Amino acid sequence: MVKIRLRRTGKTKQPSYRLVVADARSPRDGRFIEIIGHYNPIRQPKVLEVKADRARYWIGVGAQPTDTVTALLKKVNILDVEGKLLPAEEEISPSVEA
Repeated sequence: MVKIRLRRTGKTKQPSYRLVVADARSPRDGRFIEIIGHYNPIRQPKVLEVKADRARYWIGVGAQPTDTVTALLKKVNILDVEGKLLPAEEEISPSVEA
């Protein structure tokens, strides 16, 4: 199974994350298929950038986002409140500050 999940980067106690598409069996910071965005919760305001077209593609072919990634994708209007894929024309912008 393919998952869309966060991959931790950054220094100790200063995390930043990459949104990656990876096989569910690979370790958190291990092998991945593609980077589709990044998230920095430390900066103020928080920075969240997602390649919306690639996220839509991977969800369309069956990739399962984790709970945290689902919440982040809802913030950038890729998923609706129920977790379903929104049409591309309803998207505000591919990068939104969270």
